[in-house]
Amino acid sequence: MIKASICMRLAGAIVLSGAYSAAGAFDITGKYCDTPSRCINPTTTQGMVTTSNYLATQAGLQILRDGGNAIDAAIAAAATLAVVYPQMTTIGGDNFWLIYNAKTGEMRALNASGRSGEKATIDFYKQKGLSKIPARGYLAANTVPGVVSGWDEAYRYGQKSMGSKVKWPQLLDSAIGYAENGFAVTPSLEKWSNINVNPADQEFRNLQRFDGFKHTYLKPDGSIYHVGEVLKQPELAGTLRTIASDGAKAFYQGAIAKKIVDELQQNGGLLTMKDFSSHKADWVTPLKVNYRDTVAYNLPPNTQGMASLEILNVLNNFDVKKLGEGTADYYHLIIEATKEAFADRDKYLTDPAFNKIPLDYLLSREHGVDQAKRIQMAHAATSVQPLDPKGDTIWLGVVDKDGNAVSLIQSVYHDFGSGIVPKGTGVLLQNRGSFFSLDKNHVNHLEPGKRTFHTLNPAMLTKNGKPLLVYGTMGGEGQPQTQAAIVTRIVDFGMSPQDAINGPRWLHGRTWGAASNDLKVEGRVPSAVTDELKKRGHPINVVDDYTDTMGHAGAIWIDPASKVRYGATDPRGDGLAAGY
Repeated sequence: MIKASICMRLAGAIVLSGAYSAAGAFDITGKYCDTPSRCINPTTTQGMVTTSNYLATQAGLQILRDGGNAIDAAIAAAATLAVVYPQMTTIGGDNFWLIYNAKTGEMRALNASGRSGEKATIDFYKQKGLSKIPARGYLAANTVPGVVSGWDEAYRYGQKSMGSKVKWPQLLDSAIGYAENGFAVTPSLEKWSNINVNPADQEFRNLQRFDGFKHTYLKPDGSIYHVGEVLKQPELAGTLRTIASDGAKAFYQGAIAKKIVDELQQNGGLLTMKDFSSHKADWVTPLKVNYRDTVAYNLPPNTQGMASLEILNVLNNFDVKKLGEGTADYYHLIIEATKEAFADRDKYLTDPAFNKIPLDYLLSREHGVDQAKRIQMAHAATSVQPLDPKGDTIWLGVVDKDGNAVSLIQSVYHDFGSGIVPKGTGVLLQNRGSFFSLDKNHVNHLEPGKRTFHTLNPAMLTKNGKPLLVYGTMGGEGQPQTQAAIVTRIVDFGMSPQDAINGPRWLHGRTWGAASNDLKVEGRVPSAVTDELKKRGHPINVVDDYTDTMGHAGAIWIDPASKVRYGATDPRGDGLAAGY
């Protein structure tokens, strides 16, 4: 039997952890549910936090209790995740924000992704005999980490426009404490640590070859930490303490940047002090499309938020509810809509400062209609070409007592990023820049000062101008697909957020490092459905019932009438949704 939900009370908050199974589950009262729909979500009339790690959720919740706003809580949770969830996120990565301001009714979007270094050129890599940028190592760390700049810019906005009783240093207290005193290793951290010390894979694994990784994340004898053992990161604690006292400038202009740059350059890396000092996060205009009677928001390029919204734009042309949730038609339609969206994404997506992207056309009702017309319900498309214009990661969500809402996604790209942790910093650097192409004709080819294609895209649904659903997930190409599953299950089928996330998921495409595309489907999908999908031409690959290949999703649904917040977290990770 699949693990059932576990009821617990934590810091005065009712929380729900784990998952239901097809056979049943336990609700938050400890009562057994014979059907998933009877299981209750964590609810509150005040603040709600959901993240992919229970310690991070508690950190965010404490900030809300202390009088902080949704942005403050998101920073505290994200900082804690950067310590206790290094396989998915660190302060050496990037983040993107969607922020709803309850006072002004404004939706803001913040792009805190880093740009490639001034010396990062195609010729640099070609002269080393490389046909692609290495996935790991010093040459993979070629973009400036944007995380801290995102925290800083969002915090300043929140202080000015939302008000808060909490100051900057307090937001990092939890993260500093776990880095200094240690935390108990989770199943996810043990799993990904074990995967990444495989000596047989010199391209993507064997990260112990890098001294910083070995010193930071492995025991003195070189073995991994197991579940329940305590991992301490004193160098990271020192870095976070400096950021807490001196602000973001300490990371980009001070001793921290110098230590990072010195080690990179001593080992043939590219980033310079100028790259760090010139970095800044940017406020951008969020993208939106209508879906039924709601409005879906997401981030513009260089994220794939356009693809997430295109899928919904295509689905608008079908009666999804009539198809039935969990049927072969349901899966087939969303997969085919995903192919249409990905064709556009792969053709256009890069840094919009370097290439013009026809967003108005791509998100237009007319384009969605044209894409929908190409979908054949009886057959899977084997090759989808974009229509010419007629013109690894964490997600977290917060809604505070005043109705301010944050959807935040933060990542180091591959699990454990580049594998590089410069001495004396504890900062694991991302390898996001390895996604740049060395083909000058590719839309996402490497150039100095350029932001690469990002899979990260936090999402939010509004109704009548107010947040209805704060949602998102990690998982690369799976993000737009999981977002579509969550939205259709809640909006079209009336499912609870937890049921929508718990439900069987799929992944069309390839996960990083995979050699070919296929359609991964969780084993809980009935065989009759997978057999029908095979008949329609889908290359089915049945995977574990609750595999984290599908990502770690989360959601907060706000009842329009009562304003009660319903939180949900993913049984595929170590997450927790909690309110007070």
